[in-house]
Amino acid sequence: MSPKTQTLEKKDSKFQELFLHELKDIYWAETHLAKTLPKMKDKATSEKLSNAIGAHIKETEKQIERLEEVFEMLDEEAESVTCEAMKGLIKEAEEILDDTESDTMVRDAGIIIASQKVEHYEIASYGSLVHLCKKMGLSDCANLLEKTLEEEKKADKKLTEIAEKEVNEKAMQE
Repeated sequence: MSPKTQTLEKKDSKFQELFLHELKDIYWAETHLAKTLPKMKDKATSEKLSNAIGAHIKETEKQIERLEEVFEMLDEEAESVTCEAMKGLIKEAEEILDDTESDTMVRDAGIIIASQKVEHYEIASYGSLVHLCKKMGLSDCANLLEKTLEEEKKADKKLTEIAEKEVNEKAMQE
């Protein structure tokens, strides 16, 4: 079943341009994050952290599909613009992996920090996109993006739980 097309009230308005730019920005962010998460998963020592990242890889794939569905609903091509923020966050995550010893909880603590920075960026982005959709009367698009927003919040909460209940205490002992 093809998604319902939603039309934008003021075609080519500056507000609409901002929305589409931000949609393309998070699309770039998600597609590049999908390439980085497996590296982080493979380098995590904690089984809980590795499993959480593994689960988020699957969620990220679904989130990319949702973004493509939003583009389709808007009758727009699913394309991306470089997300400089995510590009920097990914670079920082890779530096953490390079600068920490393998098989240590200190590295896991760094992976959690880098991951939560990404989650907070995504939470801000999706929260803003949901609000913009609602302002433009794009309720179906808003509903799809809201699902992703809730997943990002849960991922952030899970990372906090792993850090507080396991990783940080063990990292301090190393």
